[in-house]
Amino acid sequence: MTTPYILVLYDTNKHATKQLAYLIAQGVTDTGIKAVIRRVPKVSLVTEQTQPAIPDEGDLYCTPDELIGCSGLAMGSPTHFGNMSASLKYFWDNTVSAWLSGELQGKPACVFTTSGSMHGGQESTLLTMMIPLLHHGMLLMGLPYAHPELSMTARGGTPYGASHVSGAEHQHVITQDEQALAIAQGVRLATLVKQLQAGDL
Repeated sequence: MTTPYILVLYDTNKHATKQLAYLIAQGVTDTGIKAVIRRVPKVSLVTEQTQPAIPDEGDLYCTPDELIGCSGLAMGSPTHFGNMSASLKYFWDNTVSAWLSGELQGKPACVFTTSGSMHGGQESTLLTMMIPLLHHGMLLMGLPYAHPELSMTARGGTPYGASHVSGAEHQHVITQDEQALAIAQGVRLATLVKQLQAGDL
């Protein structure tokens, strides 16, 4: 039997979203569940150009088998005009076979994002990221106000999912509140996966 794992899938430009991904993965592993961190290939501006199957550095690209084999999903993207990145959307636009077979139905999922400015469209990005997951029949979860950091944060962190405000020049490090919320989101997702697997819900 394959070891259950949570897929932490992300796209990133300046590595801020990658940092959140690793904090969420930390929360997942803190519960004893395996975290598999993957990213999506960048969409090329030149249609004839193709990315290598294995990136030169960093996390591996996600394969269709890794997506459908996960027990839960945490998905992250930088905020692009209040929406997910083109690369992440392209990835989901090519998951029709998984949708037809219902491979992701009933699996827990959450979303996270980063933006350069405080009002850069984080919440609309998180909401639009949820749409393909709803079409796949996944069980969406956010962050409850039981986490005091959600009420105290002066930058990122929303009830829709963990977030980070990196600044116009990406000069801001992730705050303690943003870190705590990202880790909490990983713990929350992994706890739900464990409860579903044990039949406790």
